[in-house]
Amino acid sequence: MRLLAGIPFIVAAVLLCIAASDFAVVGDPGSPPSTHVSPRYIEQGYGETGAANLVTAVLADYRGYDTLGETIVIFTAGLACVFIFRRRDL
Repeated sequence: MRLLAGIPFIVAAVLLCIAASDFAVVGDPGSPPSTHVSPRYIEQGYGETGAANLVTAVLADYRGYDTLGETIVIFTAGLACVFIFRRRDL
């Protein structure tokens, strides 16, 4: 029975390893993010956004919804901690 319980774990681990092997190598100058996305942000970031800082332009304008989602996750986690650890008088 323990063997049957471990099979889904092994299958998931193998699938995860196969998926991870398809990731781009970190720092590879020939990877698609380095050849297509980064040059566009660097060349046209100031003109399209009007931001004074390129990092601010990328975070606020190009990746605004992603940054909003991350902020919501952090806020929700903090709120959950407040509700879990608050003191209640019983």
